[in-house]
Amino acid sequence: MSPRTTLAPFTLGGETIAPGSRRTVDLPVSVLSDHTPVNLSAHVVHGRKPGPVMFVSAAIHGDEVIGVEIVRRLLRAAPINRLSGTLIAVPIVNSFGFLNQSRYLPDRRDLNRCFPGHERGSLAARLAQLFMSEVVARCDVGIDLHSAAVGRDNLPQIRLTPGSKRLRELGDAFAAPVTMISKVREGSLRLSAGEAGVDVLLYEAGEGLRFDEFAARAGVAGILRVMEKLEMIGQRGVPKARGLSVFCDNSGWVRAPTGGLLRTLKACGDWVEAGNVLGLVSDPFGENESELLAEFDGIVVGRTNLPVVNEGDALFHIAEPALKKHAEAAAEEGFDAHHDGQPLFDEDEII
Repeated sequence: MSPRTTLAPFTLGGETIAPGSRRTVDLPVSVLSDHTPVNLSAHVVHGRKPGPVMFVSAAIHGDEVIGVEIVRRLLRAAPINRLSGTLIAVPIVNSFGFLNQSRYLPDRRDLNRCFPGHERGSLAARLAQLFMSEVVARCDVGIDLHSAAVGRDNLPQIRLTPGSKRLRELGDAFAAPVTMISKVREGSLRLSAGEAGVDVLLYEAGEGLRFDEFAARAGVAGILRVMEKLEMIGQRGVPKARGLSVFCDNSGWVRAPTGGLLRTLKACGDWVEAGNVLGLVSDPFGENESELLAEFDGIVVGRTNLPVVNEGDALFHIAEPALKKHAEAAAEEGFDAHHDGQPLFDEDEII
């Protein structure tokens, strides 16, 4: 970084943000069929002193509203007022899906499979290209916020790109209840950003179209701890990690052996051992009942909330810790204290 004591103005979308100031910038995306304009809105907080440029994004999938709440709280956190460097916060990347309470864009494309995008491509490709060129390309690091799909719940967790020492350090600083290795997918933001030299942490927590206080607090606290690690903010006002972050390098789903009504016996954050009963699937007459058994020791990091299931539905997501004793200790303490393995599937791939 330059030895200057103050930063030069920051430019985004043709607008100039002076050092020590903040502004919301609207980047035009499209015009709807009824002539309503659609923007990609980014709030820029530009510090007085040099430091990294970081983006925090949410609602790449329009139904993942918990990230929008996390960004809202982050922008009102006191440490942000003493920022070194620059923060670009984009609470709603996929405005189309957000307004329609849908994961996808109007053409049914998944935005997180359309990066890096193309300025003359589909609507999703054009939005992806705009986000990459105007936001990601200006940054050194990013945090992308996600949740489970509607009807599912995720324990707050950080997912890391395999083989990145820097991301492992930032993931440790975030200190989510669980940290997992997750291979990147073709067309994903993480892959395209990584190829552009921008490291991205992926935060998963909560359920689609639902607010979750635990997920929101863990998300805001984790982002602030990463910013402290990057020396963008000082220690004052940054919550300390109060629990163990359990590192997991393998995970698997327990699926419904038959269709019926599900009664769950385990919740997100529970420690389970191989052979433990996770839940029961019964037919509506109660004549037949099947047990769902854990196949290995681990932590429940994801679970369906829907009682009606079909054969083959993914019901419980179990993560296997690298160090079992740390996981058992964290589970006994309770995860609420936290305010290259097999691939982790996205929500549209596990159903």
